[in-house]
Amino acid sequence: MKAVLVDSDILIEVSRARNRPIVAEWNELSRGEAAVLCSPISMAELWHGARPNEYAVLRNLFQAMITIPIDAEIGEKAGEFLRIFSKSHRVELGDALIAATVVIHNVELWTRNRRHYPMKGLAFYQPANM
Repeated sequence: MKAVLVDSDILIEVSRARNRPIVAEWNELSRGEAAVLCSPISMAELWHGARPNEYAVLRNLFQAMITIPIDAEIGEKAGEFLRIFSKSHRVELGDALIAATVVIHNVELWTRNRRHYPMKGLAFYQPANM
């Protein structure tokens, strides 16, 4: 079964329903057979920027996904990514942890910020209608 880890930039668009093509793709993905995943990093980023009137939407959004925990293997791989890419590509800790999660769990990453993820071995989700 296919699995897709959804990055923060996509989750923001979905939670605020601002981008119709992204919301339509989210609806298709969530109704399909693919496992829809998120990282605690993305959860923290969205909760950090959330407005009180968005709390219920975020709770529902995160309940609709499977959260992949960050463990020692992901931490080690993220550290490797930071060592290699932090200076040359300005990769930050959150993105390194998300990239490591994608690689370790062999899933696809749905993001519009591909420049944040210069790592080899990352598989990106290609929306059908975008």
